[in-house]
Amino acid sequence: MPKQVVLVGHPVSHSLSGDLQQAAFDDAGIDARYEPLDVPLMALGETIEQLRGDDYLGANITVPYKERVVSMMDRLTDEAQATGAVDTITREGSRLVGHNTDVNGFRAALDAIIGRQKMPKQAVIIGAGGGARAAVYVFITSGFQRVIVFNRHLHRAEGLVRHFGRTAAHMELRAMPWHESVIEAELAKTKVLVNASALGNAGEQSPIPAELLPPDLFVLDLVYVPRDTKLVRDAKAAGAAEALNGDTMLLHQTAAAFNLWTGRDVSLDLLQRQLDVVRERQPAAAEAAAMASD
Repeated sequence: MPKQVVLVGHPVSHSLSGDLQQAAFDDAGIDARYEPLDVPLMALGETIEQLRGDDYLGANITVPYKERVVSMMDRLTDEAQATGAVDTITREGSRLVGHNTDVNGFRAALDAIIGRQKMPKQAVIIGAGGGARAAVYVFITSGFQRVIVFNRHLHRAEGLVRHFGRTAAHMELRAMPWHESVIEAELAKTKVLVNASALGNAGEQSPIPAELLPPDLFVLDLVYVPRDTKLVRDAKAAGAAEALNGDTMLLHQTAAAFNLWTGRDVSLDLLQRQLDVVRERQPAAAEAAAMASD
């Protein structure tokens, strides 16, 4: 019997993780099957409990459950504890261990977008879910001095800021209300813009109106379908210093989770080739919503 790995979320149809993980299992000769599970909230606890069985290697967790499953774990890694979010689960016997590979993935994406330039010290984040928490944690540990969080529901952004209150004592971390004039003013002050929200991940939409984007920004959109999101295209048109989608984060998350389940490494080149194949095979996916981390 093949071992099972599942993706737990609601919805899960947007995710390409299964295609990449299955390619990694097959290439390594590991008898495992990756299955997406669209789980309603009322069934979440029962689904997580089932992961304790010997049939499972573990699981990925996606929207909207990364924060909810934290209390269901027997142990959290340091990064899962620090962010208050779990995106990968492994087993120690029947005990469940919660990990956060979003942090690893976001750090790689931030390094990719900045390149050889000096790391900035200011950022704006759109969103307040698991992806945003990983971004805030990376900014805190990378020496950023000012990070502003916008979310349609202000209380969610305020909750994120409270969670990091003590960790971020050395910097300015604030939640601000969602008004275009406020967003425009903050973008004019910042160097890095991160879209970690579900806003704008439906093909031809963007969470930020194009006219609000100043030049010279580093823009990282955690959405990875389509390859060139509208935010990325708008940022480039506005003269962004660099603008990337969520591919780098997705690939590094995938590799990190695979290593946690199997103890083996997987080539990022293999994962990139599989991602390219999936996009060519499923052109309709370019019109769908897809998030790496929220």
